[in-house]
Amino acid sequence: MSRKSKLFVTILSGLLPAAAAVLYFGKSTKGGKLGKVVHKKKRNRIARERLLLAAASKLFASRGYEGTTTREIAARAGCSEGLIHRYFKSKAGLMRAIMRSEVSQEVVDLHESFPLAFTVGDEIIQLVNWEVDSMWENREFLRIVIPRALLDPTLRQTSKKIGPLQQAKTIGERLRKFKECQALADQEIDTLAQFVSVLGFMFGFVRPLVLGQDRKVAKKMATTIAGMMALSFQISRDIIRRPEITRN
Repeated sequence: MSRKSKLFVTILSGLLPAAAAVLYFGKSTKGGKLGKVVHKKKRNRIARERLLLAAASKLFASRGYEGTTTREIAARAGCSEGLIHRYFKSKAGLMRAIMRSEVSQEVVDLHESFPLAFTVGDEIIQLVNWEVDSMWENREFLRIVIPRALLDPTLRQTSKKIGPLQQAKTIGERLRKFKECQALADQEIDTLAQFVSVLGFMFGFVRPLVLGQDRKVAKKMATTIAGMMALSFQISRDIIRRPEITRN
């Protein structure tokens, strides 16, 4: 690069740093050194966000939402407290981010760990058992989120959008793959998906944790109810296949 060109880049750098860097390196930001720097910063942000989410989850579970400060979260994560406000705006924003992360991971785990069952009845039972186990595994987080959602309208709206509704949507998508469900209206599928979700919450969280019922007994009750629902699909399918049953 000539002396005049370097001088031009130096002047330009005070006005348009990114453009000057592109001229100097002779490459676009996508493939040049500047692009690598941006990519590295993005990776660092993702890593720090995960550290903050993990730290906040543990502290919220052990000390409660009100008993945890952003300074303590940052210290546990090994990050600056200012990053919490930069990435999540506030402690409440951090709580909402944890909720999104939890729900997203649950959906991923469902698809990866539980292949679609052979029949819709088996799928309903499988989904109910998955919901029950998920609620129990997330019981400490739910103990914090539920009371907080009652006090925080924003968190309540977030819970509504990404909590049960997101899970019900995922369940409905799986159920629609079965022939028996394809004949149902969307509202009926959504109702069935909500039914599965409610069973999981009731028998995976409320009964064992709030009411003190033995967890194995609670889960068995949920499986029994799911089996009754599955049986109704089996009977309906038999009636469709053998119409003469209705005449007897």
